[in-house]
Amino acid sequence: MAAAPVWSVDPRTGKQREQVAVEATAAEVDAAVRAAHDARGALADRAVRAALLRRAADQLDGAGERIVAAADAETALGPGRLTGELARTTYQLRAFADLVEEGAFLDVRIDHADPALTPPRPDLRRYKIPLGVVAVYAASNFPLAFSVPGGDTASALAAGCPVVVKAHPDHPATSELCAALLRRAAAEVGVPEAVVGLVHGFDAGIELVRHPLIAAAGFTGSVRGGRALYDAAAARPHPIPFHGELGSLNPVVVTEAAAEERAEEIGTGLAGSMTLGTGQFCVKPGLVLAPRGPAGDRLEHALTEAVSDTEAGVLLDHRMRDAFIDGVRQRAALPGVEAPVTPGAGGDHTVGAGFLTVPAAHLADGDGTHDLLLEECFGPVTVLARYTDETEIGAVLARLPGNLTATLQLGAAECGGEDGAPEASGEGTGCAGAGPGRGARLLAALTPLAGRVVVNGWPTGVAVAPAQHHGGPYPATTSTSTSVGGTAVERWLRPVAYQDTPPALLPPELREDNPLRLPRRVDGRYEG
Repeated sequence: MAAAPVWSVDPRTGKQREQVAVEATAAEVDAAVRAAHDARGALADRAVRAALLRRAADQLDGAGERIVAAADAETALGPGRLTGELARTTYQLRAFADLVEEGAFLDVRIDHADPALTPPRPDLRRYKIPLGVVAVYAASNFPLAFSVPGGDTASALAAGCPVVVKAHPDHPATSELCAALLRRAAAEVGVPEAVVGLVHGFDAGIELVRHPLIAAAGFTGSVRGGRALYDAAAARPHPIPFHGELGSLNPVVVTEAAAEERAEEIGTGLAGSMTLGTGQFCVKPGLVLAPRGPAGDRLEHALTEAVSDTEAGVLLDHRMRDAFIDGVRQRAALPGVEAPVTPGAGGDHTVGAGFLTVPAAHLADGDGTHDLLLEECFGPVTVLARYTDETEIGAVLARLPGNLTATLQLGAAECGGEDGAPEASGEGTGCAGAGPGRGARLLAALTPLAGRVVVNGWPTGVAVAPAQHHGGPYPATTSTSTSVGGTAVERWLRPVAYQDTPPALLPPELREDNPLRLPRRVDGRYEG
């Protein structure tokens, strides 16, 4: 049987653009993984890894116009958005290069022998080593930053792990172009091109996670697809870590004080956040708790005006468009649900943004009738749940699954701690003055639900920074790790300790004279 063709499709028309590749067979997946496994040693030198990451960023920047054009043709995300995404992607590669050179991520710890302790302590030296070949599953909605050259690939290479990427079918041509640029960068720094492999096809993705030489996997996508791969990773004879980002509702709580102070600003900001990228961000606010009464009415009116002014947009593919239209239709048909701006089909190939409203009591009662409103609907729609009091807020929050983000919109007087004192670190948040502790109580209620809690802002936009955390309780992610920021590298490492090992046999990272000048902790004291 001939291998199935892989087509690049224009989502603006639904028509095939070009055949990019063919779906990989099991033998081809095996060859890619084995080649990557054989190339592991070439990434052992941290200086080489840093050089590879920087050269990869340079290659992507140099081909920026071609990359943006290819990605726009396949995703309809627009040159402006994609130019920004490319800049984020290359910044991320260079940031990991800096992290590799610094070396703190190796977490070097040395405890010298101490026979006087009870029990006596042997000489122990610990650091982290790469796991091996990492399977990366590209995301549909970020053809660069969460796909072939994205955070999973960058962090794995930084850890010293080759990657084999399973391309997303929504942007195969972009994937091929970026993979070729990464392989060119590898060749230019003297590393085998096989440190970056690429395969296409659904079956190839299954073969990849089951391959015995795959040591870990990173995934960004749907709950259904991610859970299937997660289960396959766990069912292997030798289970592997599976770091999956699966889905998120990203709840928002607007207090009555916040609505009274800036209802129009919040309504307009919510519209911009929920329609950004045609609602295709994994951190799109999908459920908003807003107060009943005049202040909440003003917020809803501002949201109505702003969403009504939003032009119809193109989703990443027609399958997603169909799922969006069907999803909003089912939600709008639930009892007590209204649609001030009806979301749905905007044309043959587009969708129109909208939002639904429902009394929060319907979500809090837990009888199951409205549970669909507590699930992510991918696209430009959100649910505005109108509450009567803080008890009702708590009842709704208690029914939510894990999320990537949770957002709190507070009034100025609500930004103090439980004792009413303003927070010392509140600069730049729009908070001032003291309050009775409502802000602290709501923050405490939201914290267990999400990996990132936003105050007086919006969750769309995930800064690449050392303190960033992009993850959350299941089903947001399948692990406690982050896929954005420097600590994303930790997913692809494991610690190993050497006990009473002769100095000549120790790896350079653990030698007494610290020849690599690594930050480390010796006998409990940090040496930077």
